[in-house]
Amino acid sequence: MPGVISRLYRGDIDIDFVGKRRLWYSLSAFLMVVSILGIVIHGLTLGVEFRGGSVIDFARTPGSSVEQVRETVRDVVGHDPIVQQAGPNWRVTTQSLDGDEVSKIQKTVSQRFGVSEQQVSSQVIGASWGGEVSQKAWVGLAVFMIAVMLYLSVAFEWRMALAAIVALVHDLVITAGVYAWTGFEVTPATMLGFLTILGYSLYDAVVVFDMIKEVTAKLGTSAKMTYTQAANNALSHTLIRSLNTSLTAILPVAAILFVGTTLLGAGTLKDLSLALFVGMIVGTYSSLCVATPILVTLKEREPKWQALAQRVHAKEASAAKAAARTAKEPVSAGSQNTTTPPADKRKKS
Repeated sequence: MPGVISRLYRGDIDIDFVGKRRLWYSLSAFLMVVSILGIVIHGLTLGVEFRGGSVIDFARTPGSSVEQVRETVRDVVGHDPIVQQAGPNWRVTTQSLDGDEVSKIQKTVSQRFGVSEQQVSSQVIGASWGGEVSQKAWVGLAVFMIAVMLYLSVAFEWRMALAAIVALVHDLVITAGVYAWTGFEVTPATMLGFLTILGYSLYDAVVVFDMIKEVTAKLGTSAKMTYTQAANNALSHTLIRSLNTSLTAILPVAAILFVGTTLLGAGTLKDLSLALFVGMIVGTYSSLCVATPILVTLKEREPKWQALAQRVHAKEASAAKAAARTAKEPVSAGSQNTTTPPADKRKKS
């Protein structure tokens, strides 16, 4: 294992990412179908900032649990609220409530958990404001995608821009599917997480594309490798860099997600950390196994690279035939080394 890792660091291991493109496409298609089914069946649990509603905060008391708080508020409002730990407080999100319902909740919570009514704060967020937040989030996402397309088209080419956009959409759909299946709330913090992972995935793709551009720029009419082989070679040299970058970024995010939300009870952190955790993993995968194979598929259709591939394959076939003929040729008689014993010289008596 240490030998494999050292070879990986030196770039001595060539992994045929592009040659296994059907495997990657099948895996990505499966993940996207599962994600879309989750979104269609369960839908996204939008936070109060998007759909509007009422937010009630009060201090956590010893012995209180999420289920107890949910049951207490449900008895008043008639539906299951969303209960989260927000530091030392409970944060309860419900549908929009009027003043009488809020007062009733304050009294019920005060009696059940032993907190004063003044310590139970409430906030009502209108649906129109939530709709405005949603609209701005979609506008921000659209502007980001357009900016990415323009930048990559100018810095590289439109094929790389298209491959990167497909990878970004792939990352967004799968991350949203995880939120749909797990039931995590989608809040403004989640949207920030989505934009962050898009930027991270784009960074990873740009690093890979830049190496591919550098390697393929040296290919001429007498090149000994095709565009596909050159792209695989570039991936092998950037693989360890991508893995190191991803690992160092995922470890602190995992600490926030699992330690911060589980041990420290900072429930609001999971809205951001889950998007980052899933998005970074999927983004690393997509930059290597989705964006690059798509780019190579598009580039292989260009006459320039098709002609180069034909020449390289012809040279490889000719070399293979020559090697086969050499292996089958018998050893000539003249090349055999024969030795004759020396004459037996006897003295005549």
